[in-house]
Amino acid sequence: MASIPTFSSYSLLLKPNNTNTLFPNSNSSSSSSSCTLSLLPLFGTKLTLQRPISSTRSISIANFSATSETVPFNLPTDPNPQSDEVQKNPNPNPKWSARAIRSYAMAENEVRVLKYPKIGTESLLMGILIEGTSKAAKFLRANGITFFKVQEQTLELLGKSNYFFSTPRPTPLTEPLKKVLDSAVNEKLKSDLGEEGETNVTHLLLAIWSQEESAGRKILATLGFNDEKAEEIAKTAASGDIDWSFQKEA
Repeated sequence: MASIPTFSSYSLLLKPNNTNTLFPNSNSSSSSSSCTLSLLPLFGTKLTLQRPISSTRSISIANFSATSETVPFNLPTDPNPQSDEVQKNPNPNPKWSARAIRSYAMAENEVRVLKYPKIGTESLLMGILIEGTSKAAKFLRANGITFFKVQEQTLELLGKSNYFFSTPRPTPLTEPLKKVLDSAVNEKLKSDLGEEGETNVTHLLLAIWSQEESAGRKILATLGFNDEKAEEIAKTAASGDIDWSFQKEA
């Protein structure tokens, strides 16, 4: 005797036209594609497998709009109130080198990795080393100051953040970092670049070192950076971020 086929998780309902239909909850009035299996030798009826094209169950897809973030480089250019050596920069939109902008972007990304609430001077220092192609970054590595060492010192100085903390967007800046960005512009104005030149990564590094109570300064000092090294790297600030000097091979 032939066994009756079984369909798990579905039930077969008998329709008046002697056609058994799978998916009994589907709307019969909607368009559907079907596959009919002739089982006349067994039952004298037809078994129709229907796959509804449209279903009452729908998946809602939220509309996601692209988000964009602006790097806050439209900064105030007032000089340090404690110094009258630099005049106020009449240009409200100072120019920043491409490597300086990338260094800041890497700093912001590292803050999200560490789940810190604000971008600080230590974050900018890590961003400079992550970007890695500027003269300032190469100078730091040549003196044994690497990204991993700075990250280790940052965690030791500031501690680890809550794993479930989410860094806000846009990410705010600490007060020392705001002073660093202003001071970097002032460093550029004091150099031979003048008002039209770009503020580069070396200016950022010197500005971090100038903030004595900042976390970035403390980390640099712990890793061996000092005033002599600051003076050494300051001599190259006017020539930009790229070292164009090379030795011709014989």
